[in-house]
Amino acid sequence: MLTKEELPECPVATTVQLIGSKWKLLILRNLLQRPWRFNELKKSLEGISQKVLTDSLRSMEADGIITRTVFPEVPPRVEYALSDLGQSMRPIIKVLEDWGISYKKRL
Repeated sequence: MLTKEELPECPVATTVQLIGSKWKLLILRNLLQRPWRFNELKKSLEGISQKVLTDSLRSMEADGIITRTVFPEVPPRVEYALSDLGQSMRPIIKVLEDWGISYKKRL
C-alpha cells in the first residue's frame, strides 16, 4: 500500500491509480456480485493473462480494495472478495454502468 506522500495530490489521479486499469475495473465489477475464485475470474475476463490477473489481484489486495481468503482444504481453495473499502466503490461502478447503458442507447 502506498503512503499518502506517494499518492498523487489530485484525488481523481489517486482513484485512477488504484482502479484505473481496464482489468481492475472488470475485476471490481465481478467482485461486486460475490466472492470469486482465481480460475472463475480468469474464465470470466476474456483476454486477461494469468500474470496480469495475478498482478492486479495482488495490487488490489495490497491497496486494501479486496481480500484474499485461503481455506484450509486439500487442495487449498482461495477466494477473492471486496473489502469494506472495495464495497465503497459500488456507487462509482454503478455510475460507470449507467453511463455505458446511456451511451449505447445513443448509437
